[in-house]
Amino acid sequence: MKTTAAINSFMLFWVLVSGAFAAEMKPVVVASTTQIADFARQIAGDAMVVKSILAPGANPHTYQVTPDDVQVVLSADLCLENGLHLEGKNWMATLAKDAGKPLVTTTAGIKPIDLEASGQKIVDPHSWFSPRNAAIYVNNIVRAFIELVPDRKEEFEARAKLYLQQLRVLDAWIREQVNWIPPERRILVTTHDAFNYFCREYRFNPGNDYLSIAPVGWSTGAEVGAGMTPERRRRVVQSIRESGAPAIFVETTINPKQIREIAQETGVKIGGELYSDSMGSTGTAGESYIGMMRENVLLIIGALR
Repeated sequence: MKTTAAINSFMLFWVLVSGAFAAEMKPVVVASTTQIADFARQIAGDAMVVKSILAPGANPHTYQVTPDDVQVVLSADLCLENGLHLEGKNWMATLAKDAGKPLVTTTAGIKPIDLEASGQKIVDPHSWFSPRNAAIYVNNIVRAFIELVPDRKEEFEARAKLYLQQLRVLDAWIREQVNWIPPERRILVTTHDAFNYFCREYRFNPGNDYLSIAPVGWSTGAEVGAGMTPERRRRVVQSIRESGAPAIFVETTINPKQIREIAQETGVKIGGELYSDSMGSTGTAGESYIGMMRENVLLIIGALR
């Protein structure tokens, strides 16, 4: 009996050690944001370990790098960033460079939306809000994964093929849902300029060149385009009153105080809380990219329809 128990204990120990060793042998991919990490997991499956620097609900514009982040990147075989200055002060690029790790900018090839801020021309980094752009992220990640692990090429491409089909279905579904909103009620007002690609793709805010209406620029940190000026606030209030927007929205990554004050001033309701710079936490409806887009659309439709 003692011999059997000893053998069973040894076998259990060996299984645990073997599993841990196998996990350590997998390539490690570190993404800057939750969205990019989700794209990477869809393609990697169990072939890689994918980690995200940002936690759900974190703001990439104002994020401050921690010593733990340095250690995570040091363990990476590949780093993925959004680019287009989404990561305030290029913190992901700095982490990868300091650690000597390869870095892929997942927005490469996307045609950015140009904005004006304080007399300067800038590009909007929130390009994932178009599923067609999300497909470009995915294709960039697939190429990087194949270069990292060439013998899994067919596997990565097969997963990507399925996921790209899901993104096409998502895009068609959003267009179908948006058609329930009369064109004159397609007024999307949010806290900051995160929804330009969404508005341009699905024809919201026709009076604002199909771009976001927001009191804060594309960044909420000490970056170009950040902050709310009295003039910008005045224009947003005027836009709300002139458009007759039935509702305006707060965002999961930003303090809702400013937009709530504007709602009270203009007499419109808060339509709900949208996922913007980050996905939701594990177990929530917005824990994936498709989930966050689906929940945002349903919230917008319910408030504006």
